[in-house]
Amino acid sequence: MQQTIQEISISMEHSTTALDECIQKVPTWKKLLSYVYPVKIECTSSSVNPQLDVLLKQGRYQLCTPNAVYSYGDLYDNFTRSFDAMELDLLDIRKVLVLGFGLGSVPTILEKVFEKQYDYTAVEIDKKIIDLAKKYVLPEITSSIDIICDDALHFVGHCKEKFDLIAIDLFIDDKVPLAFEQNDFLEKIKSLLSPDGIVLYNRLSFNKKDLTATKEFYDRHFQEVFPNATFLDVDGNWMLLNRTDVLRS
Repeated sequence: MQQTIQEISISMEHSTTALDECIQKVPTWKKLLSYVYPVKIECTSSSVNPQLDVLLKQGRYQLCTPNAVYSYGDLYDNFTRSFDAMELDLLDIRKVLVLGFGLGSVPTILEKVFEKQYDYTAVEIDKKIIDLAKKYVLPEITSSIDIICDDALHFVGHCKEKFDLIAIDLFIDDKVPLAFEQNDFLEKIKSLLSPDGIVLYNRLSFNKKDLTATKEFYDRHFQEVFPNATFLDVDGNWMLLNRTDVLRS
């Protein structure tokens, strides 16, 4: 766990020149080719993630580890389908906390698919991933985003703000660290919610082992802290919500 918070405040008021520079990083022919098969753009590593691959797939940047997809633009379907199932137009959402930022799929989806402009605080433990997000994705997002390089457990334990939506996407490869499966963590999340705040927690259900672990977490921990909880089964993931009334009828 990091003992200090390194805050990287990024104003997303980008000029046309900055956006053009980002787009020019990948030639047009590679973008077109990505609709045929994935094109590897960059392979790197960090102390947190021994292998990080940036691919271009279907014209979107995809961030992968050996066993998991961390981000996939607006095609990160577990979140896209979850937001589509919610009554976003009727919800008073202004401030959003994203725990596990990746390449920024959550703000990308909400901005590009649902045309929502929110103020984001994003927490990402891996500085290398933040650098990749700044390099490939952030110049195309116009929403206000403050990125904080810190362990999510440390952050929520010290944060004093309230948020209308908290999106939790905390994985190291394909594993959720044990600290984020405890009631103490969920209680801290609950304390950061505005009165009508929403929690959206991404969990794997790809195979029998994943599904069993996710069901146990949902039954023994998530529902205990959030008695009105529900979940969405989005083919390979369960998206846990603290409230049933935010979903479309």
